[in-house]
Amino acid sequence: MGTAGRPVRESLLDAAADLLVERGYRAVRMRDVAEAAGVSRQTVYNEFGDKWGLAQAVVVRDNERYLDGIDAVLSEHDDVYAAVVAAVTYTLETSADDQLKKAVLTGAGGDEMLPLLTTQAEPVLFAASARIAEHALRQWPHLDRDALTEVADAAVRLTMSHLMLPSGPPETFAHFVARLVTRYLSVPAKTTRPHA
Repeated sequence: MGTAGRPVRESLLDAAADLLVERGYRAVRMRDVAEAAGVSRQTVYNEFGDKWGLAQAVVVRDNERYLDGIDAVLSEHDDVYAAVVAAVTYTLETSADDQLKKAVLTGAGGDEMLPLLTTQAEPVLFAASARIAEHALRQWPHLDRDALTEVADAAVRLTMSHLMLPSGPPETFAHFVARLVTRYLSVPAKTTRPHA
């Protein structure tokens, strides 16, 4: 059923995301999510199992939306170097404005959700790396699949690390990752590469 004709799962995820940002993980109760979505508490448990499962689902959905944006950004560029710079820049800019990521990374209301982007981030990191690699292979089919898979994973992990502990200005970091990727893939860049 859901609210305003929306599927129950989406209504629950929206409610949970809002509450996690507003109150932090520790203060959110399954009952609060159920009330905000207009369903029973048992419905929330049936859908997600427990509060941790709900939090994971919120983060995974947020990651899927982010990856939709990455697909769009990568599609705008013919040059691998320029595409990587744009994708990393997009990641840093959207993450800076993402209230959910801020809540997770800063530990607002307790740092219980931080593992979803660090020590237990494999589902998110794997999904990001795999999807970016598949997109790149469709767009640049001449690239080596194994090398691209390896360097996509490294680039995603480096970018996540930079989000949590910035190592310089976003533009400088974006060009660093682009140099790493294009050199690893032995792809000549058409774009002028500052800070080389």
